[in-house]
Amino acid sequence: MPEEESLELSEAGLTTPELVILEMDAGDKEDAAAQLATKLYEQGRISELEGFLAQVNSREHQMATGLPGGVGIPHARSQYVNQTSIAVGVTKFGHNLDFGAIDGKADLVLLVATPAESFSVHLEVLSTLARSLFKENFRESLRRANDEEVIAELINSSLVFFNH
Repeated sequence: MPEEESLELSEAGLTTPELVILEMDAGDKEDAAAQLATKLYEQGRISELEGFLAQVNSREHQMATGLPGGVGIPHARSQYVNQTSIAVGVTKFGHNLDFGAIDGKADLVLLVATPAESFSVHLEVLSTLARSLFKENFRESLRRANDEEVIAELINSSLVFFNH
């Protein structure tokens, strides 16, 4: 990973309060991805909404992105991504989305967007995020936060490898 990219990521943060949707009301996983991708687009983190979403949905059709514990992690490496980013959605109470996890539907959705050329960064973000999300206390902290800034801080602090 180039040093400049690492520095840029640690300073800018992978997510911000503006990339968090609380009480998300999505009809299905594609709708959830579209809502989160719109946040990325509005914040200038992706350059083309439709192109990026097509890649996310294509990836989703190849393999389910649901994790145990009610989490969906749709993701794509894309030429439309300007900056590695994570948009986070916490669904409205009782609203769950099927991301194909073996234990049921998701109420936490984290859309991971990485530039096309950043293969190692993409894998490192996904694996580190997954390790955090496998911990029940971390998932519960995200669900209970009910505050965009707290959620952004939890996500960013779980990905401290970028600060090395």
